[in-house]
Amino acid sequence: MSQAKKTAGQGAQLLTDVGPVIAFILVYNVGRRLVDDQAIYWATGVFMVGVVFALAYAAIVQKRFPPMLVVSAVIVTAFGGMTIYLQDPIFVYIKPTIINLLYSFVILGCFAFGFNVWKALFGSVFNLPDRIWWILGVRWALFFQFLALFNEFLWRHINDSVVVESARWFDSLSWSEGFWANGKLAIMALTFGFALANIPILLRHQIEDDSANADAASASDSP
Repeated sequence: MSQAKKTAGQGAQLLTDVGPVIAFILVYNVGRRLVDDQAIYWATGVFMVGVVFALAYAAIVQKRFPPMLVVSAVIVTAFGGMTIYLQDPIFVYIKPTIINLLYSFVILGCFAFGFNVWKALFGSVFNLPDRIWWILGVRWALFFQFLALFNEFLWRHINDSVVVESARWFDSLSWSEGFWANGKLAIMALTFGFALANIPILLRHQIEDDSANADAASASDSP
């Protein structure tokens, strides 16, 4: 595969991962100016369509079914549907918490049965020792728990929606629903930063493909 095709494929994968979130933020912010309190429902609907479209794109064009995207699509459509049908945004507030905790518990739960799901997901991209796959799995499981906690901290202090004061962790803190919605940008930045922080361990422990090295050596020796 050429470098150009590989780069294009990575760009398309990034778009399917973050595209729905960006669409949610844009529609919400525009919607607040046009439909006020109904913006959360319009943004949720667009987010649902975006996730389903991303899954369809991955399946049809990229010929893959990303497990994490499949799980997200199921939860997003379920909680998003309840949000719109019941006209209660609380479901969309807690959705990120549910998704991140599920990711974390699946990773840690698979460890209990001697299976490293993180290696199963990314083993085709990186060739690493089992110890490093275990470290990466634990790191991401803990990071997903942090994201769940961060989302709980954000939505519980919304002061212009259905969130009751008793749900707050700190009485002195309060912010708008828009602050929570735009907080997804911070979560995206945190996730990107965490992924970058793990690059050194990937590069340091990457195992070279012996067969590829042997082919390269034989090619250089041939007249």
